Amino acid sequence: MKKITRVHDGIVGSIIAASCILSLTVSPLFLYLAVLTGLIMVSSTFTGFCPIYFALGKVMSPNE
Repeated sequence: MKKITRVHDGIVGSIIAASCILSLTVSPLFLYLAVLTGLIMVSSTFTGFCPIYFALGKVMSPNE
């Protein structure tokens, strides 16, 4: 598996985990962050565009 894919999965997983923890401790409104992340993941299946891959492509080389 490419390094960029592992970094992507780590970022997405961290966003979802953080939003779930924040919704339990701070406010239930943080669940919308997890829902938004899920919707972006589903839409990227059809469009081929993922904002995190786009940003990582600018920072990391594709060979990493």
